Amino acid sequence: MRLKTALFGVLLFLQSALVLTGGAVRLTGSGLGCPTWPECTPGSYTPVPHQEEKQLHAWIEFGNRLLTFALLLSALLVVLNILITRRKDLRLLAAGQVLGILGQGVLGGITVLTDLHPATVAAHLLLSMLLIAGATSLYSRRHTPTVKVSAPTKTISVLSRMHVIVSFIVLILGTLVTGSGPHAGDEKSPRFDFDIRTVAWIHADAVIFLMGLTVAFLVTASLGQSTKKAIYIFLGISLAQGAIGYLQYFTGIPEILVAAHLLGATVFWIASWRVRLSVVRTPKEKEHKREERR
Repeated sequence: MRLKTALFGVLLFLQSALVLTGGAVRLTGSGLGCPTWPECTPGSYTPVPHQEEKQLHAWIEFGNRLLTFALLLSALLVVLNILITRRKDLRLLAAGQVLGILGQGVLGGITVLTDLHPATVAAHLLLSMLLIAGATSLYSRRHTPTVKVSAPTKTISVLSRMHVIVSFIVLILGTLVTGSGPHAGDEKSPRFDFDIRTVAWIHADAVIFLMGLTVAFLVTASLGQSTKKAIYIFLGISLAQGAIGYLQYFTGIPEILVAAHLLGATVFWIASWRVRLSVVRTPKEKEHKREERR
């Protein structure tokens, strides 16, 4: 059990870490530190001493690429563990991790070859968030098989679905703000032609709507204790994330707060996904006992 916890935990950690190292690449202006793909610089897969790009930028970008290989190895070890333990219920999720990581490599290459176009940068981040959701599901189900269940009421079903969808929309809007802001990853990279003030306030309005939806979800009757706990955690994380967002906006978007906001976005999404899981999944044994009582 400890080995399974370690393997699945490392996968979730590395999926989350890739978001943060990607942010470090962008915030340090190292996005084109390796200006080609799959090579780092023409004729070499690693940075070379006399390449045109600064060595620090080259190694930061190269380090981010190396993390992808560590992530792929981690996913393959999870797949191997699932095959050995015959957890058929997790095979699809694990396969999705491997395929998604390979897709990330290709998308990363497209991002470099398009000079860090904000649309490809956004797609890169959003794919990471989907993979983080899958890794969160794997981690939560690592020991005990679960079954899909219906929500106790239709209201809870609708609210839980809306909650995770709006959470993802908040992330999408966040990428539009990022793509319109100053931290492009390279001074020559294109930006979205949006007014950053306008998209920032639309993003903030979506967060306010999400908070109202979350409170409505919390006060719904027939809500299980596990779901209530997950919602309280989500609310706490969201309030902290909102505070960081407002602070970075009104202090000129400093790099350290942008990095903190990116970390917050990752934790925010994990918390949102756990709320959804608490509604739609239950341990197999628990569901079997529920059926017996009926």
